[in-house]
Amino acid sequence: MPAALESAPLAYENPAFLNSADGRLIRIVSEYLEPLARFRREQIQDTVVFFGSARFRGREEADHALELLENTGSNQAAPSHEQPATAPDIAAGTASDLQRKRAVAAVEMARYYEDARRLSHMLTTWAKSIPSKRHRFVVTSGGGPGIMEAANRGAYEAGGKTIGLNIRLPFEQSPNPYITPNLNFEFHYFFMRKLWFAYMSKALVVFPGGFGTLDEMFEVLTLAQTHKLAKKITVVIYGSEYWKKVFNLDVLVDTGAISPQDIELFQFADTPEAAFELLKNGLTENYLAVEAANRGVAPHTENHADEEPPRGPLVEEIPGPDLAKFIK
Repeated sequence: MPAALESAPLAYENPAFLNSADGRLIRIVSEYLEPLARFRREQIQDTVVFFGSARFRGREEADHALELLENTGSNQAAPSHEQPATAPDIAAGTASDLQRKRAVAAVEMARYYEDARRLSHMLTTWAKSIPSKRHRFVVTSGGGPGIMEAANRGAYEAGGKTIGLNIRLPFEQSPNPYITPNLNFEFHYFFMRKLWFAYMSKALVVFPGGFGTLDEMFEVLTLAQTHKLAKKITVVIYGSEYWKKVFNLDVLVDTGAISPQDIELFQFADTPEAAFELLKNGLTENYLAVEAANRGVAPHTENHADEEPPRGPLVEEIPGPDLAKFIK
């Protein structure tokens, strides 16, 4: 007689199946439904996404020195020969051309870190003043170091909730400490992470960055250009001097690759104050004023604090996986 068998594992408790190719669809759906449930619990109505370089992290804020990371989002520093040159290295003539160039860039990146931090603080302070039962225009980043950390940090210091959408990479990395713990996410699939960047975002701020920043920025601009976003989104590109050296969109217009009005899909800003005004005006015009008009009241002012707050579509009102309210 055969030996007694143990009970078979339930399918949804079977790691061998869940982590197999056959379980891929379940993993993908989980990266949609689990964040959806958390956003509902945390009462997040919409977001403002910050993109930017993850390869820099602050070493000493006092002198604005920066350390270059080995890879995007990595915990490990890059090799010494790739690090920005120090003043003694330059004085001694031991710094390479690359190190000298990166020393100059490091000063700029330190400024962008502080600008992102300040802008995020200003935006969060303003968003907290909007009378609403749910959290409006919550600062969201990729959850890593560099500009992402600065964005989460500014929102944290302003006393607001802030979201980190991290991605699991094949090297050591970790989320920055300023993310609201219940809004700290880690994704396996890049496309699911990108969906959540676009899902509830009402505005996008693009700080200087590399391949990942370019990819995320142009993907959103393409969705807006092709009218695949069923909403208006304010796009602010921060640091015109940096970005105009990286790409020349006038060439695309001159050659007919894009339409002249496509340039109007975004606006440049070079100070936190200017960027904040663009964001506030865009969010008010496209959402707060529209919501107030639909309710027959004036847009947000201090005099409306006791009224039922205006709102747009909520996460819990989305019928299952139907994204039609956000993405056509």
